[in-house]
Amino acid sequence: MTKPLRLALAQFDFPVGAVEANAERITAMIEHARDEYGADLVVFPELAISGYPPEDLLFRPSFLADCAAALQRIASRVRGIVAVVGWPQSVGSIVYNAASVLRDGQIEQTYRKRELPNYAVFDERRYFDVDPDRENCVFEVAGVQVGLLICEDLWFAEPLAETVEAGAALVVVPNASPFEHDKHVQRDTLLAQRTRETGAAIVYLNMVGGQDAVVFDGASVVADGDGTVHPAAAAFAEQWLVLEFDAETRRFAPLQWVEDGDESRDALAWRAVVRGTRDYCRKNGFDKVWLGLSGGIDSALVLAIAVDALGAENVTAVRMPSRYTADLSNDLAAEQCETQGVRLLTLPIEKPFQGFLDALSETFAGRPVDIAEENLQSRTRGALMMALSNKFGGLLLTTGNKSEYAVGYATIYGDMAGGYAPLKDLYKTEVYSLARWRNTVGDVVIPRGVIERPPSAELRENQKDQDSLPPYDVLDAILLRHVDLEQSSEEIIAAGFDRETVERIVRLVRISEWKRHQAAPGPKISRRAFGRERRYPITNSYRA
Repeated sequence: MTKPLRLALAQFDFPVGAVEANAERITAMIEHARDEYGADLVVFPELAISGYPPEDLLFRPSFLADCAAALQRIASRVRGIVAVVGWPQSVGSIVYNAASVLRDGQIEQTYRKRELPNYAVFDERRYFDVDPDRENCVFEVAGVQVGLLICEDLWFAEPLAETVEAGAALVVVPNASPFEHDKHVQRDTLLAQRTRETGAAIVYLNMVGGQDAVVFDGASVVADGDGTVHPAAAAFAEQWLVLEFDAETRRFAPLQWVEDGDESRDALAWRAVVRGTRDYCRKNGFDKVWLGLSGGIDSALVLAIAVDALGAENVTAVRMPSRYTADLSNDLAAEQCETQGVRLLTLPIEKPFQGFLDALSETFAGRPVDIAEENLQSRTRGALMMALSNKFGGLLLTTGNKSEYAVGYATIYGDMAGGYAPLKDLYKTEVYSLARWRNTVGDVVIPRGVIERPPSAELRENQKDQDSLPPYDVLDAILLRHVDLEQSSEEIIAAGFDRETVERIVRLVRISEWKRHQAAPGPKISRRAFGRERRYPITNSYRA
């Protein structure tokens, strides 16, 4: 009976630009996989040496040279195991998204990615070329013929089919595939389809970790040659995945494989925003964060995210009551901070706000109070929060959600001030859903009064969000169709929505683009996140 092939899959985070640190870590991990797990083959994610996506770092010859030198150093240390390591390969002025097979101190083969995604968050055709003389990559490990593809290659039938025709019984696929809602189902469906088409077993290894607005979820998965898809590894968790492959049956046997306990929509979304927030802070040198805590649902959810991401001792919340702030708002903010063990400061804004009004009184004379005075309160708060961040260090988190950013219901240089926006890709209805879900996990951290009260910016007497906007279930349904599904006004109206409401919301989306271009980054979890995934011109005369 043939001895099974043992694989170790490195579902870990390899930060962008950390070439030296990534190379040292990869070298140590190769030795660990060999010595601790007895692995015959160890696989690392797509572009593990450079991190993903390296973006315009790929235009720097010194960066590409450093990546190439790092691969050589890693290869020289490989003994007693075969390793697959991703890196950006430059050949003259041409750059390939590549992965190399390392064995016995040498670079045995290098595979160049065939299918370059150029949609959503991906810009690979801006940076990489496709090799016109491409060859399939098949190599032997412990008597098994192993093929190699990279990420997008698997979404097309031909690369896998040709690799199997070249002799591969098992195909490993390193990935840098960002998280979004419902993507796990798509992956499983794809793997089942590809294995049934070819009879080859597939290893789908995905990167984990946050990179600016993108969050990689890991959730690596394998599929037997008969189309059986195994349960995915735990999402958003760094871990070694160890399994054996029987070449005769083309089946996998997991040896070390922590599965997900909860793959519900809210559970995955929560881990995405927490991981994105934690990694953005950690990778940019912030160990502490600040946020304005209003007693409303958005800031309450951001506080809970921040505590889960960084620990209560590293979070400071600030109440900034005005003449319009209800006592209930102050009480609910205090209640949550006490529950979560977070330091709470109180900075009333009446004096600085009145100072601005006094400074503007002559200029504003004869004009009625309007949105200018409302926004001035928000900008007063923004100035105070940035002052705290500057004086004491730490990153200011913004608390706006996708619904608000979509229609411009946020104050530029006010509540939009800050360095990271954890709720940026969550509609208001999703904010409520996540808050309710988080309260089912351990202690109730978000006061029920916050969830139950009508939302308000509290910038004028008895103000409610619904004074300016449709009910959030209606608003979000329209936004989902227009923003995420890219439907026109007429298509949305035909689906049963009120014409006047649809036309008003679509107009607000269009004229608010300039604000979104200045918004802080935040973790992408949807199909069409604002920022690098949805890029509309500010100056835009198209109406639909």
